[in-house]
Amino acid sequence: MKVWETGDASQPRWRQWLGFAGPGFMVSVGYMDPGNWGTDLAGGSQFGYALLWVILASNLMAIFLQVLCARLGIVTGRDLAQSCRDYYPRPVVIGLWLLCEIAIIACDLAEVVGSAVALNLLLGLPLLWGVLVTGLDVLLLLLLINLGFRKIEAVVIALVSTIAACFAYTIYLAKPDWGAAALGAITPSIPNQAALIVALGILGATVMPHNLYLHSAIVQTRAFGKGGRDIKAALAFNTVDTVLALGAAFFVNAAILVLAAAVFWRSGVVVTELQDAHQLLRPALGGAAATAFALALLASGQSSTITGTLAGQIVMEGFLRIRVRPWLRRLVTRSLAIIPALIVISATGGKDTVELLVVSQVVLSMQLPFAIFPLMLATSDRARMGEYANPGWVKVMGYTICTGVAVLNVYLLWQTIGPVWVAAMATALIGFAGYVRFLSPSPAPAEEG
Repeated sequence: MKVWETGDASQPRWRQWLGFAGPGFMVSVGYMDPGNWGTDLAGGSQFGYALLWVILASNLMAIFLQVLCARLGIVTGRDLAQSCRDYYPRPVVIGLWLLCEIAIIACDLAEVVGSAVALNLLLGLPLLWGVLVTGLDVLLLLLLINLGFRKIEAVVIALVSTIAACFAYTIYLAKPDWGAAALGAITPSIPNQAALIVALGILGATVMPHNLYLHSAIVQTRAFGKGGRDIKAALAFNTVDTVLALGAAFFVNAAILVLAAAVFWRSGVVVTELQDAHQLLRPALGGAAATAFALALLASGQSSTITGTLAGQIVMEGFLRIRVRPWLRRLVTRSLAIIPALIVISATGGKDTVELLVVSQVVLSMQLPFAIFPLMLATSDRARMGEYANPGWVKVMGYTICTGVAVLNVYLLWQTIGPVWVAAMATALIGFAGYVRFLSPSPAPAEEG
């Protein structure tokens, strides 16, 4: 359902853009969720400013991919999940859906841990109780959904603004080495194997698979004409929206790593828990900075909860044509995230929260190729996209990104589980891809959503 009329071309350009603004900021939430905190704190406290280039490269990659998602939704009127359902055999559709659900649960795990830690820091609530309390966010979600989609966007933008303001304040107090930060942003380097794992975690935390499905769907909540001029205007305005929103997300991610480098790495302290980061900030920067850190963490977890639920709904409806009440779906996915969180926190006594967040983001990175390859295939198909299909340079850049992510993931698996298992998994995937490409006929595109 279209929820916002964009107005006619006689309006000033900035008013027309306001009609489209919003989807990019909804998506940007996934780029500053608690999972990002874990990887950025780990990267900054262990390796200083050396991995700042990974955040920059990941953010540029994210902008590229999210713009393609917006183009897919605007031009075809289909989101990425629907597009996969239309053009892939049923076994592939089920497989892609299951992988995306795993990614959503991994993301939810990060939100559970982050929100529980924030409640512990702000209110003194024990972590186990904090994990259980996070399950009550379904009530908040139900309230927001009843208020309407535009209200949800307003709440999310307010939470994102809170996060940005808190980090602007802490960075001002931290007084980082901006020369070293600039060098780290433009000089690619991976100091060691541990840095590679953190770098992959940053990649998984930055470019989230379910965000790709979400963006291709919510751009369709804007009403615009179907003429060539209208579509081109919609593409242009959504590109600006995406660039601005993910630029803000880059600031937050970079600020977390820079803060960790300026306060912890400079002092020779490796942060393994979010609670440690909070406690160490208090003597270093003052109580207000520590409170701002905890408040931003809570805002991050709650904003991610909202968009994660919307993404889950879009994925389930798009792949399977199954419509479930958002609060019920949220209760199920949150339960699946709460159980491992409770087990790990009980076993470790609430320690190693950053390590748990990094692991969840590496899982997300592993799922990423299964979203970006279908995205590139869909947006490069002239039968679907017409004159808006990807030009040659976009195909080269897009498939280079896809291949690079896949190779990095294979390398990480090689180092983690050994070459025999990796070879077996690769053989199975190649065989399955051959079945999809050459043996199984693709269904005809669906006419309705």
